[in-house]
Amino acid sequence: MHRIPALLSAAVISISVLSAGCAAEDAAATANARGGGRGGGAAVAVPVTVAQVVQKSMPIEITVIGAAEPYSSVSIRSQITGQMTAVNFTEGDDVKAGQVLFALDRRPLEAALEQAKANLDRDIAQAANAAAQFKRFQELADRGIATKEQVDTARTSMTALNATVNADRAALENAQVQLQYATITATISGRTGALQVHEGNLVRANDQTPLVVINQIAPISVTFAIPEARLPELKRYMARGALRVTATPPKDEAPPAVGRISFVDNQVDQTTGTIKLKGTFPNDDRRLWPGQFLNVTVTLTNETTAIVVPTAAVQTGQQGQYVFVVKDDRTVEMRSVVVSRTSAAETVLANGVKPGETVVTDGHLRLVPGSLISVKGAGRAEEPVSTKGTS
Repeated sequence: MHRIPALLSAAVISISVLSAGCAAEDAAATANARGGGRGGGAAVAVPVTVAQVVQKSMPIEITVIGAAEPYSSVSIRSQITGQMTAVNFTEGDDVKAGQVLFALDRRPLEAALEQAKANLDRDIAQAANAAAQFKRFQELADRGIATKEQVDTARTSMTALNATVNADRAALENAQVQLQYATITATISGRTGALQVHEGNLVRANDQTPLVVINQIAPISVTFAIPEARLPELKRYMARGALRVTATPPKDEAPPAVGRISFVDNQVDQTTGTIKLKGTFPNDDRRLWPGQFLNVTVTLTNETTAIVVPTAAVQTGQQGQYVFVVKDDRTVEMRSVVVSRTSAAETVLANGVKPGETVVTDGHLRLVPGSLISVKGAGRAEEPVSTKGTS
């Protein structure tokens, strides 16, 4: 009976010793993982991915949002009033400059033209008769038969009829022009929009609503604005030659369209603190479309000796931006860096690292200065290195 309490006491003591030992081992493992194994014994290597710091040529760019707009746009309106008799295109067609688009009723205009011709012929005949009368009276006056008053009257009649002939010629030319207005042609090459007036409708001269709008989209313009702080830099590089600009529609994975800066506005918008620019693109493939929003990048120049790291390597902390640099003993060092600019997946650093050094690109969350690392995807497993000898 007295042996059962003794056995229970021994069991409780054994369990306590085992629990204390396990807790000590867990604490040691945690300390090694967080401190890179500096507490003694074999270090626990943190798996990471790395990349080298390189020195190469990198563009200096300005990236903004822009919008495409027609290189040229014309609203087609009628210059005369009449009934539309023909529409010679389908809305949305590409048309050439000079192509006939609309035809209006020509009959009233043709009649007016014939009337103008008849008036001119009549007045030319009367002017010729007046000229003969003046010549006759002039000869009679020279012989003393006709009076000076008769000569002056004949001269006045001849002059008035000559003026009438000139007015008839102007009226005839105007009638010919009005007849030409009955045929409406495209003034530029481009793409037609929605047709506003269809065949059979009455068209009024210079109506507010255009018959159709033609947009020239090859070439095409892209309008965008840059911060006024970048204007001196832009002007400096523009003085060296035409600047390259690229435009990419959102979610378009094809290579960007390439154009040239063609316009810089003559003043800064004080409301937004930006200045308006335009780029001209050939757009032969019709990839850019008027009204479309685009990602626009202006390339100012190329920096040939830029220090470049993957963008994923740069982290931001309470003290600013930093990278983890891998040392020769496979431990990491935290270094503050100054970012000059970022281009896609690459970042240009002003200082903090040197070409040839290795930086961590993934696995930062488990790292502290001095942590031991192992590279993911290495050809063979790396043996962890202890920073201190075992005791």
